[in-house]
Amino acid sequence: MGVLASLTAGLMTAVGALPVLFTKTPDRGVRDLALGFAAGVMLAASFFSLIIPSLEASELRYGGSVVPAAIACAAILLGIGTVALLNELLPHEHFEQGREGPEAASLRRIWLFIIAITIHNLPEGLAVGVAFGAGGSEGGMPLAIGIGLQNAPEGLAVAVSLLSVGYSRWRSWTIAALTGLVEPLGGLLGAGVVSMSQALLPWGLAFAAGAMLYVISHEIIPETHRSGHQKKATLGLSIGLVLMLFLDVSLG
Repeated sequence: MGVLASLTAGLMTAVGALPVLFTKTPDRGVRDLALGFAAGVMLAASFFSLIIPSLEASELRYGGSVVPAAIACAAILLGIGTVALLNELLPHEHFEQGREGPEAASLRRIWLFIIAITIHNLPEGLAVGVAFGAGGSEGGMPLAIGIGLQNAPEGLAVAVSLLSVGYSRWRSWTIAALTGLVEPLGGLLGAGVVSMSQALLPWGLAFAAGAMLYVISHEIIPETHRSGHQKKATLGLSIGLVLMLFLDVSLG
């Protein structure tokens, strides 16, 4: 179920990118608003759907001591560090910053974009998989819905960015759609790990949260503030955050 839910959430990336095929290309402000919304959903999901359940799972196992807090803090830092390491080791390219990581002259520019987006999306699938492995449908469904909702504007933002650097409409949509397909891989990994050992459950939840927090801080927010659309980006973040909070409380 974790794999299927993360696949469904990933496919929303393709749905969100559909407007580039049939309508006028949205401007940069719309893209930054959409990315801000995605950041808000991920931020709320990190705390309400991952970190808090991690603390609760640790308390059931170790009691209300410093151990649950220590586990959550350590796992969050591990998640942040792992994605940061991937960010350094894998050659990739940001839409505005240009290439980072090792030299990769042999890689076509399109693959550099795909690797960058893969780094971005993998933690989302991991989070959905961990949530389903931890609590089944009841624990994972709110997060899967939230990630799916934020994947739609994210897919639009990716497609619009590719259009802006010269890719055709169909190619932009195809690449944006394909980026969502890495999420089931993360879902399989997350659900598998926590299903094998309940002792790993609090670690897996907080690790996924840390991975998403790194993506929010290092990738999404700087990207939305680079072209003077901070107000739109902040509005999008606020809407995404409260929507995810509402979904988590009402469905969970």
